Parts: sequence; structure tokens; C-alpha cells
Amino acid sequence: MKTNWDLTVFYKDFDDPAYSRDMQALPERIAQLAALIAQPDTDARGKICAIVKEIEALSALSERVGMMNMLTISVDADHPQANAAQTPMNRAGMAFAQCESSFARYLASLDRLDEIIESDEQLKKRGFILREYAENARHQIDEALEGPVLRMQLSGGKALSQLRGKLEATLTANFRGEEIPLSAVRGKAYDPDPQVRRDAYEAEIACYKKIEIPMAVCLNSIKAEGETIAELRGYKGVLDMTLADSRLSAGTLDAMWTAIREALPELREYFKAKGRLLGHENGLPFYDLFAPIGESTTTYTIEEARALLLEVFEKFTPEMSGMMAEAFDEGWIDVFPKKGKRGGAFCAGCYEQNISRVMTNFSGSLSDVSTLAHELGHAFNNRQLNRVPLMMTDTPMPLAETASTFNETLLSAVLMEKADRAEELMLLDASLTENTQVMVDIYSRFLFEEKVVAAQADHVLSVQELKDTMLWAQEQSYGDGLDPQVRHPYMWACKSHYYSTGRHFYNFPYAFGGLFGRGLYARYKAEGQAFVPVYCDLLSRFGSDTIENVTASVGIDVTTPDFWREAVATVVAEARRFVQLAKEEMK
Repeated sequence: MKTNWDLTVFYKDFDDPAYSRDMQALPERIAQLAALIAQPDTDARGKICAIVKEIEALSALSERVGMMNMLTISVDADHPQANAAQTPMNRAGMAFAQCESSFARYLASLDRLDEIIESDEQLKKRGFILREYAENARHQIDEALEGPVLRMQLSGGKALSQLRGKLEATLTANFRGEEIPLSAVRGKAYDPDPQVRRDAYEAEIACYKKIEIPMAVCLNSIKAEGETIAELRGYKGVLDMTLADSRLSAGTLDAMWTAIREALPELREYFKAKGRLLGHENGLPFYDLFAPIGESTTTYTIEEARALLLEVFEKFTPEMSGMMAEAFDEGWIDVFPKKGKRGGAFCAGCYEQNISRVMTNFSGSLSDVSTLAHELGHAFNNRQLNRVPLMMTDTPMPLAETASTFNETLLSAVLMEKADRAEELMLLDASLTENTQVMVDIYSRFLFEEKVVAAQADHVLSVQELKDTMLWAQEQSYGDGLDPQVRHPYMWACKSHYYSTGRHFYNFPYAFGGLFGRGLYARYKAEGQAFVPVYCDLLSRFGSDTIENVTASVGIDVTTPDFWREAVATVVAEARRFVQLAKEEMK
């Protein structure tokens, strides 16, 4: 088994002639695409077919070199060649985006677009995205401004987003007299020793002081830029723009939040019950949010995590377990924290080779095993998307979290079935820890970003105002479930999601995907193996329609609170059971 990912599947190294050749070819191919789009229109169908073919070929090329660069920097923030490639890659991305805008304008100008699409089999397979291109032409930046605006973003929001990533990846915290990576300090939140958890929390909070000013500048600037882009594109604001880009209606988002808000009082009872078990009477202090509960404090080696995941998912479908075995054995996963490596976890897919790459900061907790299941769920989703043309794989973020959460839910359920009473409390807590993050913490992050964006209409937020806003958001969401004296004022600096220039409000997709995934798991439990091909087919169509239409295809109406209430109820049931067992434990 390999614990560092293998990037030689893309290029041998940065000195590989193929890498240099592809980096050089990228802007040349984009220029050729631009010329193709600008050609006189003598045969609309032939022209569209040629453009589609070149867009998909260019997407594969940029994906290949982009994966090499991005994955390298993710685990080695100061890598000189990968960092040097960022500027030409960003320029290429800007030029490609302009090509897509030009293509959208061209499609929107055609009176017979539907007829042309239906006249060609290859275009029919890509019909949704082609029509979406034409529709989105209404929300493009004015053609005369687009080039300058995109170029300014390279030295604006995109540069600040990269700076934020480097600040985090190179930040160290003084833990008991030793400087260790921030990701390693955060991993100690799961340690069975309460003093270790508290010391790690205090070290984490203290270390943000070193970067709070540049982090605040990055956040303010990226959000301000986002509002400007939204205005130029004809949207009311970044949330309106994000919902449109997500193929999701505001009504559906409100329906989900309604169900979550209704459940907050009972979820807070879980936090308070956990706090009492750990000796706290004023709610749960933030440093014990991820503390293990119960008699079992089992930790896992990476080999044990592999064996567990393969055993669990083999019973769901051999296709999943086979892919997981490939991931562990063929160098898909970069496992352990190290200096220069960013925090958290992610999965990146390569359509051309039908593979993925997963980054984690594994420290051996059950949560880390769940994270592996989560990220490998993304990888499985990538495998299913390989069934459709590359242009149809652009999955909106809310749906992108479905397969990952489904995997977490399945793993938790299997472990719960095997548990005796002593283990049940521990497993309930592990499940609730993950699901309350998806619901309660994500809601606080949404409220924070909503308030920051609104406040920026008239001023730049100071470090103190950002901290106060985060504490306010945590109060609205966690309420008396968290100790008001021990919360996390720097969560805005901790979470990279706030600093994405292309994905504002990169928080609600986790709640959506989390609850939708739980709903699908309930279908699997009711229908058994007959649901597996339905599930796989659903994953393959995530980029092929609006979210409301995709979910309706399996009989789920996400536009009203009812579906969300049913999904939320499964988490609330676990919270009630935990509170009951906690009371019995303390007798």
C-alpha cells in the first residue's frame, strides 16, 4: 500500500518533456479554439460539433497539467516549479473562460439551436449543457469588459486565494513547546486525552494571530470582488449568482434551512449531553467538539482503515470496494500530515484516465476513517461520471457532496449494527459529530458569510469584526449547546472555503449533499441491492440537469421542507438516543 500519491500518471516530474510540451501547447490550443469560434457561420451544426470536440480535448489537457500543479502545491506549498506554473495556468484558465463566453454568445444568437442539437447524436448527448451555455449568455460580463476583468482577477482574488493557501500550509503552532504544522494540531481535536485537546485548541487559536491581518485582507478582498463580479453579471449578489451557478433555486435552499432550523433545539441537547459526559456544565467547549466518547477509544492504522472500508463497501457493491483497493494500492491517496501540506481533505478527479487523487491528514481517529470513506465517495462519483461526455460532468456543488455523505452514512450504519451497548454511545457520537458539522456548523458558516457580504456594502471588516461576526453566527446556530466562553472566533481563517473566487457560499452544498445522501441511504435500506444501479445511474447524471430535475428523477421533491424534515429526522433520532444513553451513563 502507498501512503503518498503517485503523480507520475500525469508526468514523470516537472522536468518531463511532456509536461513542458503540454504547458506550452495549452495557450496555443486555446487561441486556436478562439479562432474557431470566431469563424464565419456557414455550417452551424458542423461548427458546433468542432467546437465541442475541441473544448473537451482542451478540458482534458488543462485537467492533466492542472492536476500536476495543484496536487503538488497541496502537499508542498513552496514547490518552486509548481508555484511558477500557477501564473501561466491562471492565464490559460482566463483565456479558456473567454472562449466559453464567446461560444455561449454564439449559441444564444442561433434561432434554430434546439433543431440543430436534435439533428446530431453527439450534440443531443450534450444538449443540456449547450442550452445552458445559451441561457447563461444573459449573465455574462460585457464583452468589452470581460478580458480586463478576468486579467485583474489574476492579480486580485485568485492571487489572494493562493496567498491564503500558502499562509495556512506554512503556518505552525506551538504545541507544548514544539512548532508543528497547523493540520497536525487540528488533528489533536480527536485525541482521547482531554488536556491534549485543550492544549491543541489553545495552540491553534494562538497561531492564527500570526496571520490574522493578511487573512482578513484576503477574505475582505475576495468577497468584495465577488460582489462586483455578481453585479457585472446581472445578479443581485454573490448568493444569487452562486445559486444560479449551482442550478439550485432560492426556494429549495430556504426549504432545507427551514428543516435544519427546526431541528436546532434538539441537536443542541446532544451538545449539552456530550458536555456533561466530559465534565462540562455550561455547554460543550469548542475544544471538545470532536472528543471521542464512550468506553472505546479505538484508533486505526491506515492498513486497518483500508481493511475496514473494503469489507464494508464490498457488501454495497464490488465496484466500490474494487475502486477503493485500487486507490490504496495504486497511489491515489496522500495520507499523512506534514509540513507544507494544506489542512483538511479533498478529492480531485481526472476524467481522461478515469482516476482520482485524494488528500487527507490521517491521524488514526474514527473520524479520519470516515473522511477516507467520504473522499472515496467522491472518487466513486467521478467513476460514474465517466459514463457521460466530459462536458456533462460539471456537477453542481450541492450534488457533489451526495456520494461522499452516502458513504459516511453507510459506514456509520454498518458499525452501529455490530456495536454492543458500550460501543453504541461512541458510534452515535461519531455519527452526530459528522452530521452536526454538516447541519449546525455549516449553518453558522452560511450565516457568517451572509452577514459579511451584507456588511461589506459600506465598509471593510476588521479582524475584530470578523471574529465577532463568527462568534455571533456560532451563537445563532449552536446556541447554548456550545460554551459561550470557549468557541472558535477564527473559523473564518480556518476554513479555506471562504476564499474561493469561483465558489462563494461554499458551505450550503455540504448541508444539501449531506441530507440528500442520507435520504438516498434510506432508499437503499428500503430497496436493497435493487437500488444500487439506480444510485450509480443517478450519480452519472449529476451534470445533466438542474438539481430539482435530477432529484425528481428518483422521486424526491427537494423544493419543500417535507423531504428535508424526513432526512433531518434521522439525525434527530440519533441525538435523542445519545441523550438517553448519556443520562443512563451518568446515573
